[in-house]
Amino acid sequence: MTAATATKQALLQRLDGLHQIPTIPAVLAPLLRYLQQPVEQLDVQKVTDLLSQDKSLAAQCLQMANSPLFGRAQNVQSLRGAVVSLGFHHVSDIAMSCGVLNMLPSDKASLDPVVFWEHSLGCALVSRQIARKINFGDPGKAYLAGLLHDLGIIVNLWVLPKEFRAAWEMGKGEGIPLHEAEQKSMGFTHCDSGRLLGERWALAPELIEVISYHHAPEKSAEHTGLVALVQLADLLCRMSGLNYGYVEERQVNLAEESGFGLLAQHSTALKDFDWARLTFELDSYMDEVHSLVRAIYRT
Repeated sequence: MTAATATKQALLQRLDGLHQIPTIPAVLAPLLRYLQQPVEQLDVQKVTDLLSQDKSLAAQCLQMANSPLFGRAQNVQSLRGAVVSLGFHHVSDIAMSCGVLNMLPSDKASLDPVVFWEHSLGCALVSRQIARKINFGDPGKAYLAGLLHDLGIIVNLWVLPKEFRAAWEMGKGEGIPLHEAEQKSMGFTHCDSGRLLGERWALAPELIEVISYHHAPEKSAEHTGLVALVQLADLLCRMSGLNYGYVEERQVNLAEESGFGLLAQHSTALKDFDWARLTFELDSYMDEVHSLVRAIYRT
């Protein structure tokens, strides 16, 4: 056994326990289960009551509900008003965003939690927008997949902070993608650790595939289109400034990425997609994403 193999096995054994990883916030699981019912069976007050059980989550949801990123044109003062104004699907998106955001450790020694969530929220928004534009399935599912695609980074920050810091420093120093630096430094990536957490949480199979293969969508078996969509959204964000706190020194042509061809097999509308317009829209997202995530962290 080589030293590198031994190191990888030792790190994976530490990940396997996942004892340090927080669970999904207690209020979030019953809320999301409730919101999965048919819309006609949902009650505004029930959703409001569930959100109200966690004051921090409620305050953060209200903050996001007033953001232009979620279509707000006027100020909403009450949690019930936010639920009524946004609709149940947006409430689900926002609750998941805020709930998982709270799980990051506060240590900024390597990856700043604010930077991580700017990237994740940006990827969620871009994934949803691409899905809408090319009529790809459920835009809400695309949003959630984009939001959770880097779940493994949370695992690495909690369980392997020193090793992850070394990988992040390598990525920054060499200007290479973070997952490539993780592979070189640790022998595995946040895709591997994210899959472990996704399985522990019993996430939907399509979300686990996105978490596992968003850097290699050709390896996806059942949900290739969604994985490919998130790969493209992830690349767009990293190349547009919503990255991991450093600039990757490379040029990207989305049409040459493996995900582009795979997504084209699932949506004929992709060939007519206006990437220039999406890039322009992404630029308009950036300031609001920055301010929104920072505001949530102050809540």
